[in-house]
Amino acid sequence: MSQYVSLLGQRRGGRSAAGHPVRTHQPRTPLLRLPGTRKVRRVAMLSVHTSPLHQPGTGDAGGMNVYIVELARQLAAQGTEVEIFTRATTGALDPTVELAPGVLVRHIDAGPYEGLSKEELPAQLCAFTHGVMQVWAGHRPGYYDLVHSHYWLSGHVGWLAAQRWGVPLVHAMHTMAKVKNAALAAGDTPEPAARVIGETQIVRAADRLIANTVEEAGELAHHYDAPAERTAVVHPGVNLDRFRPADGRAAARDRLGLPQDAVIPLFAGRIQPLKAPDVLLRAAAHLVDEDPSLRGRLVVPVVGGPSGSGLAKPEGLQKLAARLGIADLVLFRPPVGQEQLADWYRAASVLVMPSHSESFGLVAAEAQACGTPVVAASVGGLPIVVRDGTTGYLVAGHDPADYARALRRFVDDPGLAGRLGAAAARHAQGFGWGAAAEATADVYAAAVQERRRRLRSPHA
Repeated sequence: MSQYVSLLGQRRGGRSAAGHPVRTHQPRTPLLRLPGTRKVRRVAMLSVHTSPLHQPGTGDAGGMNVYIVELARQLAAQGTEVEIFTRATTGALDPTVELAPGVLVRHIDAGPYEGLSKEELPAQLCAFTHGVMQVWAGHRPGYYDLVHSHYWLSGHVGWLAAQRWGVPLVHAMHTMAKVKNAALAAGDTPEPAARVIGETQIVRAADRLIANTVEEAGELAHHYDAPAERTAVVHPGVNLDRFRPADGRAAARDRLGLPQDAVIPLFAGRIQPLKAPDVLLRAAAHLVDEDPSLRGRLVVPVVGGPSGSGLAKPEGLQKLAARLGIADLVLFRPPVGQEQLADWYRAASVLVMPSHSESFGLVAAEAQACGTPVVAASVGGLPIVVRDGTTGYLVAGHDPADYARALRRFVDDPGLAGRLGAAAARHAQGFGWGAAAEATADVYAAAVQERRRRLRSPHA
Protein backbone atom coordinates (compact mmCIF):
# COMPACT_ATOMS: atom_id res chain seq x y z
CA MET A 1 0.00 0.00 0.00
CA SER A 2 1.16 3.50 -0.79
CA GLN A 3 2.56 5.29 2.24
CA TYR A 4 1.18 8.55 0.89
CA VAL A 5 -2.50 7.99 0.28
CA SER A 6 -5.24 5.72 1.47
CA LEU A 7 -8.94 5.94 2.06
CA LEU A 8 -9.88 5.21 5.63
CA GLY A 9 -12.09 2.24 6.21
CA GLN A 10 -13.79 0.73 9.25
CA ARG A 11 -13.76 2.77 12.42
CA ARG A 12 -12.35 1.49 15.67
CA GLY A 13 -12.25 3.06 19.11
CA GLY A 14 -8.98 4.65 20.22
CA ARG A 15 -7.23 7.79 21.37
CA SER A 16 -5.52 10.58 19.51
CA ALA A 17 -1.97 11.73 20.23
CA ALA A 18 -3.60 14.54 22.18
CA GLY A 19 -5.03 11.92 24.52
CA HIS A 20 -8.77 12.22 23.91
CA PRO A 21 -11.00 9.49 22.45
CA VAL A 22 -11.34 9.35 18.69
CA ARG A 23 -12.64 6.93 16.13
CA THR A 24 -9.54 5.71 14.41
CA HIS A 25 -9.50 4.00 11.07
CA GLN A 26 -8.03 0.89 9.54
CA PRO A 27 -6.45 1.68 6.13
CA ARG A 28 -8.40 0.17 3.27
CA THR A 29 -7.68 0.02 -0.45
CA PRO A 30 -5.21 2.66 -1.70
CA LEU A 31 -6.47 5.08 -4.30
CA LEU A 32 -5.22 3.78 -7.65
CA ARG A 33 -5.85 5.01 -11.17
CA LEU A 34 -8.09 2.35 -12.63
CA PRO A 35 -7.98 1.41 -16.32
CA GLY A 36 -9.79 4.07 -18.34
CA THR A 37 -9.58 6.72 -15.60
CA ARG A 38 -8.45 10.01 -17.13
CA LYS A 39 -5.99 12.25 -15.34
CA VAL A 40 -7.67 15.44 -14.17
CA ARG A 41 -6.75 18.09 -16.76
CA ARG A 42 -7.30 21.34 -14.86
CA VAL A 43 -7.94 22.19 -11.21
CA ALA A 44 -9.29 25.41 -9.70
CA MET A 45 -7.37 25.73 -6.44
CA LEU A 46 -8.72 28.20 -3.86
CA SER A 47 -6.68 30.02 -1.23
CA VAL A 48 -8.74 32.99 -0.09
CA HIS A 49 -6.84 34.36 2.88
CA THR A 50 -3.22 33.95 1.87
CA SER A 51 -1.50 34.17 -1.49
CA PRO A 52 1.02 31.60 -2.71
CA LEU A 53 3.12 34.62 -3.74
CA HIS A 54 3.43 35.84 -0.14
CA GLN A 55 6.61 35.31 1.87
CA PRO A 56 6.08 32.44 4.36
CA GLY A 57 6.47 33.64 7.93
CA THR A 58 4.81 37.00 7.28
CA GLY A 59 1.22 37.82 8.20
CA ASP A 60 -0.92 34.74 7.68
CA ALA A 61 1.56 33.13 5.27
CA GLY A 62 3.11 29.91 6.49
CA GLY A 63 3.24 26.22 5.78
CA MET A 64 0.00 26.31 3.81
CA ASN A 65 1.56 28.71 1.33
CA VAL A 66 4.49 26.36 0.81
CA TYR A 67 2.07 23.43 0.51
CA ILE A 68 0.00 25.10 -2.21
CA VAL A 69 3.01 26.32 -4.23
CA GLU A 70 4.89 23.02 -4.19
CA LEU A 71 1.81 20.88 -4.76
CA ALA A 72 0.68 23.03 -7.70
CA ARG A 73 4.12 22.95 -9.31
CA GLN A 74 4.36 19.19 -9.03
CA LEU A 75 0.82 18.62 -10.27
CA ALA A 76 1.58 20.77 -13.31
CA ALA A 77 4.82 18.90 -13.94
CA GLN A 78 2.80 15.67 -13.90
CA GLY A 79 0.25 16.96 -16.42
CA THR A 80 -2.50 18.64 -14.37
CA GLU A 81 -2.83 22.40 -14.89
CA VAL A 82 -3.59 24.44 -11.77
CA GLU A 83 -5.19 27.86 -11.43
CA ILE A 84 -4.90 29.30 -7.92
CA PHE A 85 -7.54 31.88 -6.92
CA THR A 86 -6.50 34.16 -4.08
CA ARG A 87 -7.61 37.54 -2.71
CA ALA A 88 -5.78 40.54 -4.16
CA THR A 89 -3.85 42.37 -1.41
CA THR A 90 -2.08 44.90 -3.64
CA GLY A 91 -2.83 46.67 -6.86
CA ALA A 92 0.78 46.31 -7.98
CA LEU A 93 0.34 42.73 -9.22
CA ASP A 94 -1.29 41.74 -12.48
CA PRO A 95 -4.70 40.03 -12.24
CA THR A 96 -3.03 36.84 -13.50
CA VAL A 97 0.54 35.79 -12.68
CA GLU A 98 2.29 32.67 -13.96
CA LEU A 99 3.87 31.04 -10.92
CA ALA A 100 5.38 28.17 -12.92
CA PRO A 101 4.65 26.45 -16.24
CA GLY A 102 1.09 25.18 -15.94
CA VAL A 103 0.38 27.15 -12.73
CA LEU A 104 -1.52 30.47 -12.80
CA VAL A 105 -2.29 32.67 -9.81
CA ARG A 106 -5.49 34.71 -10.24
CA HIS A 107 -5.94 37.74 -7.98
CA ILE A 108 -9.58 38.38 -7.10
CA ASP A 109 -10.70 41.80 -5.85
CA ALA A 110 -12.63 41.31 -2.62
CA GLY A 111 -12.50 44.14 -0.12
CA PRO A 112 -9.69 46.64 0.41
CA TYR A 113 -6.18 45.53 -0.52
CA GLU A 114 -4.77 46.19 2.94
CA GLY A 115 -5.98 46.40 6.51
CA LEU A 116 -8.21 43.31 6.59
CA SER A 117 -7.49 40.67 9.19
CA LYS A 118 -8.29 37.02 8.58
CA GLU A 119 -11.18 37.35 11.02
CA GLU A 120 -12.78 40.01 8.79
CA LEU A 121 -12.57 37.95 5.60
CA PRO A 122 -15.87 36.02 5.95
CA ALA A 123 -17.65 39.26 5.05
CA GLN A 124 -15.74 39.29 1.74
CA LEU A 125 -16.55 35.73 0.65
CA CYS A 126 -19.51 36.87 -1.44
CA ALA A 127 -17.30 39.32 -3.37
CA PHE A 128 -14.58 36.71 -3.74
CA THR A 129 -17.06 34.12 -5.03
CA HIS A 130 -18.40 36.66 -7.53
CA GLY A 131 -14.88 37.21 -8.84
CA VAL A 132 -14.26 33.47 -9.20
CA MET A 133 -17.54 33.08 -11.07
CA GLN A 134 -16.64 35.92 -13.42
CA VAL A 135 -13.45 34.12 -14.40
CA TRP A 136 -15.35 30.86 -14.90
CA ALA A 137 -17.97 32.59 -17.07
CA GLY A 138 -15.25 33.51 -19.54
CA HIS A 139 -14.38 29.86 -20.19
CA ARG A 140 -16.05 27.11 -22.14
CA PRO A 141 -18.24 24.62 -20.21
CA GLY A 142 -16.22 21.97 -18.43
CA TYR A 143 -13.06 24.09 -18.29
CA TYR A 144 -12.32 23.06 -14.70
CA ASP A 145 -12.49 19.37 -13.81
CA LEU A 146 -12.36 19.82 -10.05
CA VAL A 147 -12.15 22.36 -7.22
CA HIS A 148 -9.50 21.96 -4.50
CA SER A 149 -10.02 24.37 -1.59
CA HIS A 150 -7.58 25.08 1.24
CA TYR A 151 -8.71 26.22 4.71
CA TRP A 152 -12.31 26.75 5.71
CA LEU A 153 -12.76 30.19 4.11
CA SER A 154 -11.85 28.75 0.72
CA GLY A 155 -14.04 25.74 1.39
CA HIS A 156 -17.18 27.85 1.36
CA VAL A 157 -16.30 29.38 -1.99
CA GLY A 158 -15.35 25.94 -3.28
CA TRP A 159 -18.65 24.47 -2.10
CA LEU A 160 -20.65 26.92 -4.22
CA ALA A 161 -18.28 26.79 -7.22
CA ALA A 162 -18.21 23.00 -7.36
CA GLN A 163 -22.00 22.79 -7.24
CA ARG A 164 -22.41 25.48 -9.90
CA TRP A 165 -19.84 23.91 -12.21
CA GLY A 166 -20.97 20.33 -11.63
CA VAL A 167 -17.52 19.11 -10.54
CA PRO A 168 -16.17 17.47 -7.37
CA LEU A 169 -14.97 19.45 -4.36
CA VAL A 170 -11.76 18.27 -2.68
CA HIS A 171 -10.98 20.12 0.56
CA ALA A 172 -7.95 20.33 2.85
CA MET A 173 -8.58 21.83 6.28
CA HIS A 174 -4.92 22.47 7.21
CA THR A 175 -6.09 23.47 10.69
CA MET A 176 -9.40 22.93 12.48
CA ALA A 177 -11.13 25.23 14.93
CA LYS A 178 -12.14 22.49 17.36
CA VAL A 179 -8.62 21.04 17.44
CA LYS A 180 -7.04 24.46 17.98
CA ASN A 181 -9.52 25.33 20.71
CA ALA A 182 -8.79 22.07 22.51
CA ALA A 183 -5.07 22.95 22.65
CA LEU A 184 -5.08 26.72 23.19
CA ALA A 185 -1.94 28.36 24.47
CA ALA A 186 -2.31 30.51 27.59
CA GLY A 187 -3.79 33.87 26.63
CA ASP A 188 -4.55 32.86 23.04
CA THR A 189 -7.91 33.68 21.45
CA PRO A 190 -10.33 30.80 20.73
CA GLU A 191 -11.55 30.25 17.19
CA PRO A 192 -15.11 31.60 16.76
CA ALA A 193 -18.27 29.51 16.58
CA ALA A 194 -18.83 30.71 13.00
CA ARG A 195 -15.71 28.88 11.91
CA VAL A 196 -16.81 25.67 13.64
CA ILE A 197 -20.16 25.85 11.86
CA GLY A 198 -18.45 26.61 8.55
CA GLU A 199 -16.06 23.68 8.86
CA THR A 200 -18.92 21.33 9.71
CA GLN A 201 -20.77 22.41 6.56
CA ILE A 202 -17.68 21.89 4.39
CA VAL A 203 -17.10 18.39 5.73
CA ARG A 204 -20.66 17.48 4.72
CA ALA A 205 -20.34 19.07 1.26
CA ALA A 206 -16.91 17.87 0.13
CA ASP A 207 -16.56 14.90 -2.21
CA ARG A 208 -13.15 14.19 -0.68
CA LEU A 209 -11.31 15.47 2.37
CA ILE A 210 -7.51 15.37 2.39
CA ALA A 211 -5.86 14.96 5.78
CA ASN A 212 -2.12 15.31 6.30
CA THR A 213 -1.90 12.35 8.68
CA VAL A 214 -3.99 9.51 10.07
CA GLU A 215 -4.08 11.53 13.31
CA GLU A 216 -5.71 14.43 11.46
CA ALA A 217 -8.17 12.08 9.79
CA GLY A 218 -9.11 10.82 13.24
CA GLU A 219 -9.67 14.39 14.42
CA LEU A 220 -11.91 15.04 11.41
CA ALA A 221 -13.97 11.99 12.30
CA HIS A 222 -14.09 12.73 16.01
CA HIS A 223 -14.86 16.45 15.88
CA TYR A 224 -16.78 16.74 12.59
CA ASP A 225 -18.08 13.22 11.93
CA ALA A 226 -16.20 13.10 8.62
CA PRO A 227 -17.12 9.94 6.69
CA ALA A 228 -14.24 7.49 6.49
CA GLU A 229 -15.00 6.59 2.89
CA ARG A 230 -14.52 10.24 1.82
CA THR A 231 -11.34 10.93 3.81
CA ALA A 232 -7.90 10.36 2.28
CA VAL A 233 -4.51 10.70 3.97
CA VAL A 234 -1.75 12.35 1.95
CA HIS A 235 1.48 13.35 3.66
CA PRO A 236 2.77 16.77 2.54
CA GLY A 237 6.20 16.92 1.01
CA VAL A 238 9.50 18.76 1.15
CA ASN A 239 11.38 20.40 -1.70
CA LEU A 240 14.39 18.11 -1.50
CA ASP A 241 16.31 20.10 -4.11
CA ARG A 242 16.18 23.22 -1.91
CA PHE A 243 16.24 21.67 1.56
CA ARG A 244 19.32 19.44 1.73
CA PRO A 245 22.51 19.28 3.81
CA ALA A 246 24.49 20.99 0.98
CA ASP A 247 27.94 22.08 2.23
CA GLY A 248 27.13 21.55 5.89
CA ARG A 249 26.77 23.35 9.18
CA ALA A 250 30.12 25.16 9.27
CA ALA A 251 29.66 26.79 5.86
CA ALA A 252 26.11 27.87 6.70
CA ARG A 253 27.30 29.47 9.95
CA ASP A 254 29.98 31.35 8.04
CA ARG A 255 27.39 32.72 5.61
CA LEU A 256 25.10 33.82 8.43
CA GLY A 257 27.87 35.20 10.66
CA LEU A 258 27.22 32.72 13.48
CA PRO A 259 29.97 31.38 15.79
CA GLN A 260 31.24 27.95 14.84
CA ASP A 261 31.44 26.60 18.40
CA ALA A 262 28.00 27.77 19.58
CA VAL A 263 25.04 25.61 20.54
CA ILE A 264 22.25 27.02 18.36
CA PRO A 265 18.62 26.02 19.02
CA LEU A 266 16.53 27.62 16.25
CA PHE A 267 12.90 28.69 16.10
CA ALA A 268 11.60 29.31 12.58
CA GLY A 269 8.01 30.23 11.85
CA ARG A 270 5.22 32.64 12.60
CA ILE A 271 5.45 34.28 16.01
CA GLN A 272 2.14 33.58 17.71
CA PRO A 273 1.03 31.75 20.87
CA LEU A 274 0.00 28.66 18.87
CA LYS A 275 3.62 28.11 17.78
CA ALA A 276 4.91 28.71 21.35
CA PRO A 277 8.29 30.37 20.64
CA ASP A 278 8.18 31.58 24.24
CA VAL A 279 8.80 27.99 25.36
CA LEU A 280 12.19 28.00 23.62
CA LEU A 281 13.16 31.30 25.26
CA ARG A 282 12.14 30.03 28.68
CA ALA A 283 14.05 26.80 28.07
CA ALA A 284 17.15 28.76 27.08
CA ALA A 285 16.88 30.86 30.26
CA HIS A 286 16.55 27.63 32.26
CA LEU A 287 19.77 26.28 30.69
CA VAL A 288 21.70 29.47 31.48
CA ASP A 289 20.39 29.58 35.05
CA GLU A 290 21.58 26.01 35.58
CA ASP A 291 24.93 26.55 33.86
CA PRO A 292 26.03 30.22 33.59
CA SER A 293 29.00 29.18 31.41
CA LEU A 294 26.52 28.59 28.58
CA ARG A 295 25.99 32.35 28.26
CA GLY A 296 29.10 32.47 26.08
CA ARG A 297 28.14 29.42 24.00
CA LEU A 298 24.38 29.68 23.42
CA VAL A 299 22.82 31.53 20.48
CA VAL A 300 19.01 31.42 20.04
CA PRO A 301 17.80 32.64 16.61
CA VAL A 302 14.10 33.39 16.16
CA VAL A 303 13.38 33.67 12.43
CA GLY A 304 9.86 34.87 11.61
CA GLY A 305 7.35 37.64 12.10
CA PRO A 306 4.29 38.23 14.29
CA SER A 307 1.12 36.63 12.94
CA GLY A 308 -2.50 36.02 13.89
CA SER A 309 -3.08 36.54 17.59
CA GLY A 310 0.62 37.37 17.93
CA LEU A 311 -0.10 40.73 16.30
CA ALA A 312 -1.84 41.86 19.49
CA LYS A 313 1.60 42.10 21.16
CA PRO A 314 4.10 42.21 18.31
CA GLU A 315 7.02 43.00 20.64
CA GLY A 316 6.00 40.52 23.31
CA LEU A 317 8.76 37.99 22.59
CA GLN A 318 11.50 40.64 22.70
CA LYS A 319 10.18 41.87 26.04
CA LEU A 320 10.09 38.30 27.35
CA ALA A 321 13.74 37.78 26.39
CA ALA A 322 14.64 40.94 28.30
CA ARG A 323 12.67 39.87 31.38
CA LEU A 324 14.36 36.47 31.30
CA GLY A 325 17.78 38.10 31.11
CA ILE A 326 18.73 36.47 27.79
CA ALA A 327 18.20 39.36 25.37
CA ASP A 328 21.90 39.18 24.52
CA LEU A 329 21.55 35.52 23.46
CA VAL A 330 18.48 35.85 21.25
CA LEU A 331 18.74 36.87 17.58
CA PHE A 332 15.45 38.14 16.18
CA ARG A 333 15.44 37.95 12.40
CA PRO A 334 12.57 38.76 10.00
CA PRO A 335 11.11 36.10 7.70
CA VAL A 336 13.53 35.08 4.94
CA GLY A 337 13.27 33.44 1.55
CA GLN A 338 13.42 29.70 1.16
CA GLU A 339 17.10 29.56 0.16
CA GLN A 340 18.22 31.55 3.20
CA LEU A 341 15.82 29.63 5.43
CA ALA A 342 17.58 26.44 4.36
CA ASP A 343 20.86 27.99 5.55
CA TRP A 344 19.32 28.79 8.94
CA TYR A 345 18.25 25.16 9.24
CA ARG A 346 21.75 23.95 8.30
CA ALA A 347 23.43 26.35 10.72
CA ALA A 348 21.33 25.29 13.71
CA SER A 349 22.33 22.59 16.16
CA VAL A 350 18.66 21.74 16.50
CA LEU A 351 15.28 23.11 15.41
CA VAL A 352 12.86 23.62 18.30
CA MET A 353 9.15 23.34 17.53
CA PRO A 354 7.07 23.50 20.74
CA SER A 355 3.74 24.10 18.94
CA HIS A 356 0.42 23.54 20.67
CA SER A 357 -1.07 22.21 17.43
CA GLU A 358 0.38 21.16 14.05
CA SER A 359 -1.51 19.35 11.33
CA PHE A 360 1.79 18.05 9.93
CA GLY A 361 4.90 20.03 10.84
CA LEU A 362 6.38 21.09 7.51
CA VAL A 363 9.11 23.17 9.17
CA ALA A 364 10.33 20.08 11.02
CA ALA A 365 10.45 18.10 7.78
CA GLU A 366 12.38 20.89 6.03
CA ALA A 367 14.94 21.14 8.84
CA GLN A 368 15.50 17.39 8.85
CA ALA A 369 15.99 17.43 5.08
CA CYS A 370 18.82 19.92 5.71
CA GLY A 371 20.42 17.49 8.16
CA THR A 372 19.25 19.17 11.36
CA PRO A 373 17.56 17.27 14.20
CA VAL A 374 14.35 18.51 15.80
CA VAL A 375 13.05 18.86 19.34
CA ALA A 376 9.27 19.12 19.02
CA ALA A 377 6.04 18.87 20.95
CA SER A 378 4.36 15.51 20.57
CA VAL A 379 1.25 16.94 18.92
CA GLY A 380 -0.58 16.54 15.62
CA GLY A 381 1.59 15.23 12.81
CA LEU A 382 4.93 15.89 14.53
CA PRO A 383 5.29 12.29 15.83
CA ILE A 384 5.15 11.19 12.18
CA VAL A 385 7.66 13.76 10.95
CA VAL A 386 10.10 13.35 13.87
CA ARG A 387 11.33 9.89 14.90
CA ASP A 388 11.79 10.18 18.63
CA GLY A 389 15.34 9.28 19.64
CA THR A 390 16.46 8.83 16.02
CA THR A 391 15.99 12.15 14.19
CA GLY A 392 15.32 14.27 17.28
CA TYR A 393 13.24 14.22 20.44
CA LEU A 394 9.52 14.55 21.12
CA VAL A 395 8.38 16.31 24.29
CA ALA A 396 5.03 15.72 25.95
CA GLY A 397 3.52 19.06 26.91
CA HIS A 398 5.02 22.53 26.96
CA ASP A 399 7.02 22.75 30.18
CA PRO A 400 10.18 24.76 29.38
CA ALA A 401 12.17 22.58 31.81
CA ASP A 402 11.40 19.53 29.66
CA TYR A 403 12.67 21.32 26.55
CA ALA A 404 15.74 22.47 28.46
CA ARG A 405 16.53 18.83 29.34
CA ALA A 406 16.24 17.84 25.69
CA LEU A 407 18.49 20.71 24.61
CA ARG A 408 21.02 19.88 27.33
CA ARG A 409 21.79 16.67 25.45
CA PHE A 410 23.17 18.73 22.58
CA VAL A 411 25.28 20.76 25.01
CA ASP A 412 26.73 17.69 26.71
CA ASP A 413 27.34 15.70 23.51
CA PRO A 414 28.80 17.89 20.71
CA GLY A 415 28.52 15.03 18.22
CA LEU A 416 24.81 14.44 18.83
CA ALA A 417 23.58 17.04 16.31
CA GLY A 418 25.63 15.41 13.56
CA ARG A 419 24.49 11.87 14.33
CA LEU A 420 20.80 12.69 14.64
CA GLY A 421 21.06 15.09 11.71
CA ALA A 422 22.37 12.38 9.38
CA ALA A 423 19.45 10.15 10.33
CA ALA A 424 17.07 13.10 9.91
CA ALA A 425 18.28 13.76 6.36
CA ARG A 426 17.74 10.10 5.44
CA HIS A 427 14.27 10.12 7.01
CA ALA A 428 13.28 13.27 5.10
CA GLN A 429 13.93 11.57 1.77
CA GLY A 430 10.57 9.86 2.25
CA PHE A 431 8.72 13.19 2.06
CA GLY A 432 9.24 14.36 -1.51
CA TRP A 433 6.60 16.56 -3.16
CA GLY A 434 6.55 14.42 -6.30
CA ALA A 435 5.04 11.49 -4.44
CA ALA A 436 2.64 13.79 -2.57
CA ALA A 437 1.40 15.23 -5.88
CA GLU A 438 0.93 11.76 -7.36
CA ALA A 439 -1.13 10.79 -4.34
CA THR A 440 -3.20 13.96 -4.58
CA ALA A 441 -3.84 13.25 -8.27
CA ASP A 442 -5.13 9.83 -7.20
CA VAL A 443 -7.58 11.55 -4.84
CA TYR A 444 -8.72 13.79 -7.70
CA ALA A 445 -9.18 10.86 -10.06
CA ALA A 446 -11.20 8.92 -7.50
CA ALA A 447 -13.46 11.93 -6.81
CA VAL A 448 -14.11 12.48 -10.52
CA GLN A 449 -14.74 8.79 -11.12
CA GLU A 450 -17.19 8.57 -8.24
CA ARG A 451 -19.10 11.63 -9.45
CA ARG A 452 -19.42 10.13 -12.93
CA ARG A 453 -20.62 6.90 -11.43
CA ARG A 454 -23.30 8.75 -9.44
CA LEU A 455 -24.43 10.62 -12.53
CA ARG A 456 -24.79 7.35 -14.47
CA SER A 457 -26.62 5.64 -11.60
CA PRO A 458 -28.22 8.39 -9.49
CA HIS A 459 -30.12 5.86 -7.35
CA ALA A 460 -27.14 3.52 -6.74
